[in-house]
Parts: sequence; C-alpha cells; structure tokens
Amino acid sequence: MKIGVAGTGAVGGYFGGLLKESGNEVVFFVRGDNLKTFHKKGLTIESEAGKITIDGIFSNSYQSFSDIDLLLFCVKSTATTEVATNILPYLKKDCLILTLQNGVDNEEILAAILGRHRILSAATYLQASVEDIGVVKQIGVPPRLVLGALDPSLVEKVTHISTLFNNSNIVTFPSSNILVIKWKKLLWNVTFNPLTAIIESNIGTIFDDDALKPIAIRICKEAMAVARKLGFEIEENFHETIIKQGQFARNHQTSMLQDKLNGKAMELESICGYIVKAGKQVNVDTPVLETIYHLLIYQDKKRTQGVER
Repeated sequence: MKIGVAGTGAVGGYFGGLLKESGNEVVFFVRGDNLKTFHKKGLTIESEAGKITIDGIFSNSYQSFSDIDLLLFCVKSTATTEVATNILPYLKKDCLILTLQNGVDNEEILAAILGRHRILSAATYLQASVEDIGVVKQIGVPPRLVLGALDPSLVEKVTHISTLFNNSNIVTFPSSNILVIKWKKLLWNVTFNPLTAIIESNIGTIFDDDALKPIAIRICKEAMAVARKLGFEIEENFHETIIKQGQFARNHQTSMLQDKLNGKAMELESICGYIVKAGKQVNVDTPVLETIYHLLIYQDKKRTQGVER
C-alpha cells in the first residue's frame, strides 16, 4: 500500500517509519529547513526494541500525495484545517484518511473538508518524542492503536488497515465505537497534559506532590462529567483507571509540555478548550480545567505575542 504521512513528528515518524520498514511505500511530508536533514540522514526511530533508520520519500509538496491510498493525518490540531484544505485537491477520491491526532474534534473538521465517507480515526497510545531533526525516541510500554471509522460502511476498511498495521509490528485493535475510545484517551490527555505544561515537568511530578495529584483527579472528574452529559458511556470510577495508567508514564513529557518547551503552539483547544466549551453547552461546570486553560492561553500569548507584564 502507498501511504502518506502528514506531519512527520513523533507520532507520524514512529508509525510511518514502521510501516515503511515492513515494506510499504511511504511519503513523509516535512516542512521548512528540516527537509534537508531528512534527505541527508533519513528518519531514525529509537526504542527499547532497537534502532532503525528509514530511507523513505521526504517531500514538502502536497502534490507528492497524489497517488497514495492511505493518509496518516498527524499534524497538530492547530493546523488541521489548513493542512486538510491544502491537501484536498491532490488526494484520490478513494484515498482513506486516518487521523492519529489528540482530541475528539478533528474528525468532524476533517469530515467537513475531506468527506465523512473516508475518515478513519485512531486512539494512539504512544510515549515518544522528537529528540532531534529526523530522530524519534519511543519509551515505556509498547505502543498500540485502537482504530475505527465515523461511517459504519467502512468496517471492512478498518479491518484491512488494522491488519496492515499489525503486519508492521504495530499492535492495533479495531473498534466499532471509536469516539468513546477517543474520549477515554482525551480524558487521559486532559488529566496530565495541561497540568504538566503549567508546572513544566513530567507526569511523575504530579504523583510526587501531595497538592498536584488531587488537582489532576479533579480535572479528570470534570471532563468525565462533560463526556457523560454528552451521552458517552464513561464509568463513574474511570478516573481511577486514568491515574493508574499515569503511573506507567511517570518519566513521560506530555505532548503539550513538549510543545511549550520547544516554543511551539500548544494544542489548547483540542485538549482543554473543547471540553470547557462543551461543558458550558450542557451546563456542566469545569472550574479547575477552565482556570488552567486560561492560564495556559495567557502564557502562550505572552510567549508568542509579547503580552505586557
């Protein structure tokens, strides 16, 4: 299968790299000056399983995706609309789009631009970071994906893509209710991402501080209340599961923290803002999350736009 990767960061680089390593033809979209480094050194993936270097096709042209069968959509949610709009003219009508992004709002954005009939979605469970240009490092528990589709008619496509990923040493499970799975992943993200970004430290710091852990639990419960009011089946004690899962990622720097430390725009709207705004629509208060959300917005503006002290 010919595969395109839009967004060759930690997620796109890792999964796209393994797909290329297993024999698929993969085109990686790389922006700016980084393209020269990829052309020179390729893509390197470091993990507990070893180290591999991928010599794929690296391009900064959307036209390079004109004959792909599957697009891995891995850009930050802040760039979803821009990239989807720019890439639309070059995709084949039967090209499938698989979003591996954070949050639960990207699916509808992509469906509106690219067509609901070909949107697949995956919940990604991956602890990885970009160590250097073209170098992705994976740590912790083995990565896995849960894969589904917005359109029930795509069930066979979901099975086919799941098999493709499993054959590439990517543990993948098909799901008939992917949005519930994605919501549960969002609950993990909202519990740890904004708080680690505020304190600028890894997840373990939250567990080691008697004041921070209750804040994380409160955020999780607020987000759970929103999800349940929206009609998603989330267990009443699911926050306990989230906290247990967080213990396995003590040394992990969340994606939001990585973005902040690297001077990039944080995915505030998809991870925090979406839940805060949805809560207001269904009359569920999210005071702790909303406070941290606005503090991060202020910090982001101060860093990027020079807000006065």
